[in-house]
Amino acid sequence: MPQFPRHPFDPPNDDDKLHEECGIFGVIGVTDAANFVALGMHALQHRGQEAGGIVTHDPLTGFNSARRFGYVRDNFTKADVMDTLPGSIGIGHVRYSTAGSKGATAIRDVQPFFGEFSMGGCAIAHNGNLTNATALRRELIERGSIFQSSSDSECIIHLMARSIQKNIPERMKDALRRVEGAFSVVAMTRTKLIGVRDALGVRPLVLGRVGPVGANGGWVLSSETCGLDIIGAEFVREIEPGEMVVIENGKIESFHPFERRAARFCIFEHVYFSRPDSILGGRSVYETRRQIGVELAKEAPVDADLVCPVPDSGTPAAIGYSQQSGIPYAMGIIRNQYMGRTFIEPTEQIRNMGVRLKLNVNRALIKGKRVILVDDSVVRGTTSVKIREMILEAGAAEVHFRIASPPTAWPCFYGVDTPERGKLLAATMTEEEMRAFIGVDSLKFISLDGLYRAAGEAAGRDPKAPQYCDACFSGDYPVSPADMIEKGFAMKAAE
Repeated sequence: MPQFPRHPFDPPNDDDKLHEECGIFGVIGVTDAANFVALGMHALQHRGQEAGGIVTHDPLTGFNSARRFGYVRDNFTKADVMDTLPGSIGIGHVRYSTAGSKGATAIRDVQPFFGEFSMGGCAIAHNGNLTNATALRRELIERGSIFQSSSDSECIIHLMARSIQKNIPERMKDALRRVEGAFSVVAMTRTKLIGVRDALGVRPLVLGRVGPVGANGGWVLSSETCGLDIIGAEFVREIEPGEMVVIENGKIESFHPFERRAARFCIFEHVYFSRPDSILGGRSVYETRRQIGVELAKEAPVDADLVCPVPDSGTPAAIGYSQQSGIPYAMGIIRNQYMGRTFIEPTEQIRNMGVRLKLNVNRALIKGKRVILVDDSVVRGTTSVKIREMILEAGAAEVHFRIASPPTAWPCFYGVDTPERGKLLAATMTEEEMRAFIGVDSLKFISLDGLYRAAGEAAGRDPKAPQYCDACFSGDYPVSPADMIEKGFAMKAAE
């Protein structure tokens, strides 16, 4: 989705990571819903750190909203904000952003979005990316729609407004049948909480229950199970690919408004995006990442003295690599837990310090050792170069990189911040060329088959029927990125 730029106080090495662009959360049937939503957003903060918003409904005050730039903890813990959000139903959205313009009007891009229809109001929060949004937006503007934001998600509101259906769930079905790409949506009316996933189920969405069973209990929708945990909600199930649930008066209705297709859940959720304490597809994210390390050790062994993670995302895979290889695990790099947006003004001198603002080498441990560094991915490679320099300056005898994902050679168009293909290291270099560029003694990525095995597919990847969306590694896009093709993007040639 179109985004505005990264906050200038963000840690510099964040530019060399892929970022999930948002997380969504909703609750119904609880007192002070906004407090539950804020807690859920806090648990999902890793999915979006640029901005957040909450919408609630109260019979006396109607729909209420608050949208802010920055972290949940800095904005949605204050009485002067939370007191303006009464009601027993609410939804929230956290956002990571990369393009557009930040300024007086950019707050209009912060979700949830709201529309007032003849049958009442509806607020929507969207995780994913609509790959035909440019064409839809052009069509809607030509037909008289007036957009207030640069976000693709606003197309859903305008499509709903043009539907002739008699209630909001039916209008949402109409709208979502027109869009292409990836979407998990949490929406609300005055009395209903609605959750929807696209037919491929690319982005996650789970259902939970909080409080007593029955009409007096509450229901929760969240991007991840960690959002349920923070409010003490019970995990019920995942929303199925292509499913819409409508919750009202303690009861749930389930619909399947889209043509059924084979699911293609984003495999990078297992590698990096989701929190390690979440459960995806009935499988622990932590355990999948540990198993990735096990597969890496089988595929790419090397004689060394220490296995060290690049914190924090490389930690589970490094543990798995150590367990399989028998090489001791060690915290060779320490993360500064208190590096934040308000650290100091990012002058050029400070920017040149690069990853040192966030990571520091444990010199006493590293000196004279042959070190295996385990990281989740290599995007542009700039961070890997800086980490290698730090490790060698600390006196390491050898540096070997092991990467817990296949080479990222293709951009994602389904809700992930990815550089243009020409800026992806793996799109322009062979593995040996990447090794030389980074300057390490060896560099190995887990294979796509190995990644599938780690995620529970014993036979690896079936090229005729892959179980996940792995387009960023394979170039196999399950939904044609129509807008990007119109702009000149070249799809991978058929093999």
